[in-house]
Amino acid sequence: MNLHIEKLKNHTIVRVDGRIDTINSIEFQKPMMELTEEGCTNIIIDCSGLNYISSSGLRVLLTVQKKMVGKSGLLSITNLQPHIRDIFDISGFSTIFSVFRDNEAAMKNNT
Repeated sequence: MNLHIEKLKNHTIVRVDGRIDTINSIEFQKPMMELTEEGCTNIIIDCSGLNYISSSGLRVLLTVQKKMVGKSGLLSITNLQPHIRDIFDISGFSTIFSVFRDNEAAMKNNT
C-alpha cells in the first residue's frame, strides 16, 4: 500500500494505491489519524488505485469518519473501483460515507 497526501487550500486528498488489509491497516491508520489531529476538516480518500480492502481497512475508515464527525469535518470517498464499491454496498458503508465518482465532485459538494 502506498499513500500520496496532497494538501490543498480547503481539502486534503489522500490517494491510496494497492491493498489495505490486516497486515498494513495500521500503516494506513497512523497518517489518517495524524491528519485529523492536525486539524484537517475536509479529507477526500481517492480510491482509484485501491484494489483490495479488508474488514480491518473498513474499520480504519470508520474510525476516521467518527473522528471527522466529532470535529464537524467531512470525509469523502472517491473513485471506487466496481469491486470495491460492491464491498462498500454489501457492508452498508455506502450509506455511512459520502461517496463520489471523482475528487472534483467531492470538492464541489464540500465547499
